[in-house]
Amino acid sequence: MSSANNTRPRVLLLGTIEHAHSAWSSISSIADIITPSSTDRTTFIAESLSGTFDGCMVAYRSFDSFDVTGKVDSELVAALPASLRFICHNGAGYDQVSIPACTARNILVSNTPTAVDDATADTAIFLLLGALRNFAVGMASLRAGEWRGTTLPALGHDPQGKVFGILGMGGIGCNLARKAAVFGMKIRYHNRTRLDPELEKNIGVEYADFDTLLAESDVLSLNLPLNPNTRHTISTPEFAKMKRGITIVNTARGAIIDEAALVNALDSGQVNSAGLDVYEEEPAVHPGLLSNPRVMLIPHMGTWTIETETKMEEWTISNVRMAIKSGALRSVVPEQR
Repeated sequence: MSSANNTRPRVLLLGTIEHAHSAWSSISSIADIITPSSTDRTTFIAESLSGTFDGCMVAYRSFDSFDVTGKVDSELVAALPASLRFICHNGAGYDQVSIPACTARNILVSNTPTAVDDATADTAIFLLLGALRNFAVGMASLRAGEWRGTTLPALGHDPQGKVFGILGMGGIGCNLARKAAVFGMKIRYHNRTRLDPELEKNIGVEYADFDTLLAESDVLSLNLPLNPNTRHTISTPEFAKMKRGITIVNTARGAIIDEAALVNALDSGQVNSAGLDVYEEEPAVHPGLLSNPRVMLIPHMGTWTIETETKMEEWTISNVRMAIKSGALRSVVPEQR
């Protein structure tokens, strides 16, 4: 699919290509790459309105491009050139992009499903084990030169035989279920749409309604996309329905949990421990989480591997290539299918 007057297609590059340089060179061989000179949202909008990006039919955007453009919302979309028809987002989660705003402008959006499944599930297992075993307490004491601490940390718990609840059973949730089963955990899940019975059997999981999942889980992992309907899915009323002493793991998006409510639940003992990779107001982290030694914290590193970051870039680039060549996307986000 070429642009008008048989000129080369134009691609707007928002962010940088860090790993998949060979794949990106295949794009530069068939299209002109336009890179903004802007360094903040105000100047980016002005640069776009000036006509600099006119003729661009597809945009590649990285997670870090948010630092320049801000959220891709109705204001930003209105400033984009009329020629833009595709936004290829490098990431499984796409809460930085307003899908309704893009849909209203007939812009299709893609993400990178499956590319992140292994790395994110691996991170969840790391956090699950660390939080269950109180490793964060010992690690902090050791770095402070106090071995296990002047007061010994509380004994942790083994994963074997524990009920592991997974909220959100997409690609990451299914991957996580298979890995958790290796540790002898009993896997329950809740999803907006129940899995096919054969898939449930193959993965070794049992469906539960939302309240039952909360009530029965010894460990609860959150694997939901963030959107207006899922924001604060877990808050004070939900914590009250859980087993006392539950462990919470979140590798999805921080705002799935009401962080203030989580801090209160940790302080009261309703939640015994937590393992978190994502936060409600990143890069800021609630002080009550930072100060609690029973919370294992990592700074949004769920896909922070060379292999996964490369796969994500390659997947996004494949969407760009398909948009240029056939006017379609490999992985349109569910809301636009």
